[in-house]
Amino acid sequence: MVKEAFIITLVFASLFYFILEIPVSKIIILILLIAALNLCLLYIVGYKRKKDIAEIKRVIKAIRKDRLLNEKDIVLSKSLKDLEGNIRAMSQRTQNDIANMTKLAQARSDFLGYVSHELRTPIFTIQGYLETLLNGAINDPKVNRSFLKKAFHHSENLNSLLNDLIDISMIESGLMSLSFRYFNLYKFLNEIIYDIKQTTFKEDVTMSHIQDDLDLEVYGDKEKLKQVIVNLTSNALKYTSKGTIDIIVTQKAKNISVTVKDTGIGISKEDHFRIFERFYRTERERSSSVPGTGLGLAIVKHILEAHNSSIEVKSELGVGSEFTFKLKKG
Repeated sequence: MVKEAFIITLVFASLFYFILEIPVSKIIILILLIAALNLCLLYIVGYKRKKDIAEIKRVIKAIRKDRLLNEKDIVLSKSLKDLEGNIRAMSQRTQNDIANMTKLAQARSDFLGYVSHELRTPIFTIQGYLETLLNGAINDPKVNRSFLKKAFHHSENLNSLLNDLIDISMIESGLMSLSFRYFNLYKFLNEIIYDIKQTTFKEDVTMSHIQDDLDLEVYGDKEKLKQVIVNLTSNALKYTSKGTIDIIVTQKAKNISVTVKDTGIGISKEDHFRIFERFYRTERERSSSVPGTGLGLAIVKHILEAHNSSIEVKSELGVGSEFTFKLKKG
């Protein structure tokens, strides 16, 4: 900057001498005055720049040491207003990143805690039954088969939990692969209902499939949507000791809605928005003997989101529940 000021001074001096014919002595005085003025200006500009840099350093240091947690506390002088906005935006992004990392770390910690707890329960129960049998109960015909059946039942629950853990881990890590295609919905639902009736269906519960258009086709991943229906109907069966379970298909202009409706125990309103959280079980579920991993509805939610859909719930205690989602129509 000093070099540029010197060149400008020489240009003006030459102009005064050759064009205006001002005497050399006066030109020298003028040069000195201009030079002095330039030096003063350079000092003022340099001082201002140094002050601005010091101010920027102070703010950045305060942000780094978390002394400025609120972006409104980041204030610079008028000449640095544009930079102030950029620093505020940077600080906000940094704070958001830190908050997200904290939430992620907490979620991982909670996940590991839940997993260890959920795995420990069936393992300890199976160990207890086997230990009792090994200590002599195996020779007692009154209890040996009963204990083996209970141990086998808990091993099945453990297997279900492990499968659900694998599914939720694959989904949340983004490794779940989907294969979309069109398929006949009526045939698809009928096959699922038939399989359920052959395995876990209850005598006092009637299951029906209500659909007008038998040729209706939908677009989606058939296997993943089968998991959605199975999880929803399994939940309905768990909490419906006597009554009906209906799978209702309603056709609209561009999509169809599928509703799994039961006449079971129902869900309280305060639990409606939490039942899709992983490992969440209502107070009634925790206090009952009904088995469950607390992952089924979380898996349903993630699979439907991958289909650009969502799951809605309507439920009333003592009346029953309805779970509804939409699919693209063929």
